[in-house]
Amino acid sequence: MACSRTNRHITRRSGMQAFASLVGVLLLTLASPLHAEAADPYPSAARSYMVVLDDQLLWQRAPTLRLQPASLAKLLTALIALDSNWNAERWITVSKYAASVPPSRLGLKAGEQVTAGAALAAMLVRSANDACRALVESISADLNAFRAQMNARAVRLGMSDSNFVDPCGFDATGQYSTATDLLKLARAARAVPLIAHLAALPEAQLTTHAGRTIKFTSTNALLGRLAGTQGLKTGNTSQAGQCLIAYVRRQGHDVWLVMLGGTERWWLAHGMIEDAFGSILAN
Repeated sequence: MACSRTNRHITRRSGMQAFASLVGVLLLTLASPLHAEAADPYPSAARSYMVVLDDQLLWQRAPTLRLQPASLAKLLTALIALDSNWNAERWITVSKYAASVPPSRLGLKAGEQVTAGAALAAMLVRSANDACRALVESISADLNAFRAQMNARAVRLGMSDSNFVDPCGFDATGQYSTATDLLKLARAARAVPLIAHLAALPEAQLTTHAGRTIKFTSTNALLGRLAGTQGLKTGNTSQAGQCLIAYVRRQGHDVWLVMLGGTERWWLAHGMIEDAFGSILAN
């Protein structure tokens, strides 16, 4: 990723545009930061996005627009998995169906066995759909029951404008979420130490019961490239477009970026996050 190109593009605004963005930040309502009106300095970055600095909403675009969440839904699936008599050492068998799902995937073979912990890692680091399906099937043979658990958990998290249908985030009729709701999910997921640890890994590996070792890298291109990045999840489907939840921490400050229906997400996200940290100095 060409960081210099990123910064040149994002900061190439006229003096008046930059001033307007800064004014938008200064006019935020502190009493209710995540519900205040905020500036939209990146109208072409995504169909919907939110940038939050230290619990203060900086910028947003259509944060309540209902869109497919893609693999961001895997964060909710991870929460359900960890609440289901979790045993990371439990061996699970990959079904023919799980082995046949489309990318992103590890290339697991039907009949292979991996531990639940390895499947969770592959699901969160590589966003592997074969690992996700195998893990979900090992928890519940009834997909409708698993969906019900997902949506019940979403309600408890305060995600009042979401409905999940596919645990791995494939596009599905009747499935939707919003940037506002997904930020709530992201915060809850990152509060779980195991999820926070896995989401921040740039690479990992697993070994099947038969001894086959599979190495995999994170789908999050910000890891190792943008200072302070600690995850959290990526997604991309034909209907959802490029999606991202990024969490970055520097010198005691936190930035969250939720992006749905994005375009050229990596260098745009890089610049948006850098601008968010830059606003600290501006103020």
